[in-house]
Amino acid sequence: MGNHDEREPYARGLFGPDADPSAPQDRVHEVAGLRIVALDTTVPGYHHGEVTPEQLTWLADVLAEPAPHGTILAMHHPPIPVPMLPPAQIIELDDQQPLAEVLAGTDVRAILGGHFHFTSHSLFAGIPVSVASATCYASDLTPADRYLAAADGHQAVNMVHVYDDRVVHTVVPVTDAPEIDGYPLSVAPQVQALTPEDRRELLSKKGVDLAALVRSLGLEI
Repeated sequence: MGNHDEREPYARGLFGPDADPSAPQDRVHEVAGLRIVALDTTVPGYHHGEVTPEQLTWLADVLAEPAPHGTILAMHHPPIPVPMLPPAQIIELDDQQPLAEVLAGTDVRAILGGHFHFTSHSLFAGIPVSVASATCYASDLTPADRYLAAADGHQAVNMVHVYDDRVVHTVVPVTDAPEIDGYPLSVAPQVQALTPEDRRELLSKKGVDLAALVRSLGLEI
């Protein structure tokens, strides 16, 4: 849940008539051995975030037993500072230390957040935190003569790839931009058909006459 969501329609719409709309919408999802915990940080009637003592107890119980491939924690209000946007400090996650104490030493591999409308990264309790921007509007982090400003641009999402030994977060813009260089899709199978040595010469070596090399390798662009 995000700070613009209301618990009753959120609970009913996503989880059906048996969901309790008066309770935090915390959930655990298992995906092929990877545990994803969705932690509801919203405060009814307000835009700032919190995690209640009852939620902390629940989370500690969930994390007491490690998952086969670890845990990803998803929460709307990220537990990190917001130095580039002072007004957001008013509506950040309150009282973060108890959450840090629950997470320390657990199998949580990454924390995903949003809320700020700009991309940011940090550590919390030794765990990497990745904050996604937004698809509706982005925060202007350097506004001129404005206390707070939203921009219709730079919208993005974060793509998350989970490997055995690491988690990779990639910022993917969702707005259009003019292409200034590139190659058609038809090149892909041709490149894959080359030997690793030829691929290295084609795509990595500096000072190469690319057009001549492409011709010598029999590629069509």
